[in-house]
Amino acid sequence: MLRHAVEQLHKERDLRIFAITSPTVGDGKTTTSINLAGALAQAPDTRVLLIDMDIRRGQVRHDLSLPETRQGGLTEAILDDRSLREVVRRCGDFNLFVVPAGRCPATPYEVLKSARLGELLKDTRAEYDYVILDTAPLLPVPDTRIIAKWVDGFFMVVAAHRTRRRLVEEAFDMIDPPKMLGLIFNGDDSPSSAYSSYSYGLYSLEQSTNGHRSRRWPWAGRSAGRVGSRAS
Repeated sequence: MLRHAVEQLHKERDLRIFAITSPTVGDGKTTTSINLAGALAQAPDTRVLLIDMDIRRGQVRHDLSLPETRQGGLTEAILDDRSLREVVRRCGDFNLFVVPAGRCPATPYEVLKSARLGELLKDTRAEYDYVILDTAPLLPVPDTRIIAKWVDGFFMVVAAHRTRRRLVEEAFDMIDPPKMLGLIFNGDDSPSSAYSSYSYGLYSLEQSTNGHRSRRWPWAGRSAGRVGSRAS
């Protein structure tokens, strides 16, 4: 269902670069990023790029069991002026391409603030149908707020029964409302749900009459949130 939502946003609004974030660590944003990218890449004529933007503690390479090589990743592309083609990896037989985070730089803030990152992301629009960014959590560090100007839209992952409501509200306030596309409620096992055996719920956000965001269920469905799952 998340794949379907992204495909509709791409079709109707020409959105291409999607960032997956969360209020805090451990909400499931990396698993969601990997599964969304993998689901999109199942379309035979679609090229999908997954970039690990969490350069302080990137997990994409580890979770996908990609070997560590001299190619490096996003950090090397920015600091060493490499092209994305030099650091991108193809993942299996899918049309899925991955840019790992690379080495953790001494000054992550300055690296992500660099105009070079904007140039790299601009180049992705010409080569890929979808670009999925696994970004840092919003509250602990400013990294995701820095890159917001280059992102078409955000999805926020919130862990059911774990993430405090106050933290979710603080995280929402950090992103420009028009760019906040939806909230992914991860790990909901509520018995009141007809789909309680699955692990994602997806809300979209809309402005209510008093200016506050309201929530609704625009897409009825859930999907498995396991790393490597082909249903997302």
